[in-house]
Amino acid sequence: MDFLAGEIIGFDKPYGWTSFDVVGKARWLLCHRLGVKKLKVGHTGTLDPLATGVVVVCTGKQTKRIEELQQHTKEYIATLQLGATTPSFDLEKDIDATFPTDHITQPLIEQVIPTFQGEQWQVPPMFSAVKVDGKRAYKLARKGEEVELKPKLLVIDEIEILLFDASKMQLTLRIVCSKGTYIRALARDIGQRLHSGAHLIALHRTRVGDITLSDCVTMEQFEQMVENA
Repeated sequence: MDFLAGEIIGFDKPYGWTSFDVVGKARWLLCHRLGVKKLKVGHTGTLDPLATGVVVVCTGKQTKRIEELQQHTKEYIATLQLGATTPSFDLEKDIDATFPTDHITQPLIEQVIPTFQGEQWQVPPMFSAVKVDGKRAYKLARKGEEVELKPKLLVIDEIEILLFDASKMQLTLRIVCSKGTYIRALARDIGQRLHSGAHLIALHRTRVGDITLSDCVTMEQFEQMVENA
């Protein structure tokens, strides 16, 4: 592989890493191995630290394709906890409210979930990388500041119920969606449409465009690739 000329690499991002952690580690390994001080390296779409799965990284001249690759659809497997919310809509923050769930049944879920397919207006989470007056929303949120985020139009191409565990009130979905879709915000909206609450407890990105998990490497595997380059 010619990383200086440019490569596109799919990484299986581990839990707790940011997308920038993946880019930073990949850049360090490449610069160290290739004996260069600088190398263009970038990713084609942020994945939350508490999520795992596909992060696509470009090196060298392939970084010119980042904007193009960002437009590709993405596929996720998401597990929602129904009946409770958190300020971040995931496990980053503690539960701030609980809601009744006795009325939530499989037939109700089967009725509600398909309504999210197609074009949707979605308000991004406060804990997100959306910029507000030049500042990242999550930085303002972590300071306790509240700002109004504008809804964005997005497309959910497919949304499929994989499992509903009524004993735990946990719902697992497969979602294929456009750039800019926040699955955490989708969890919030599903909870509201079920006349309850919800937050994300697990998120796994399984595909970006044509790059699937089976095409991806772990950071350990990438390190071995670089050593053999």
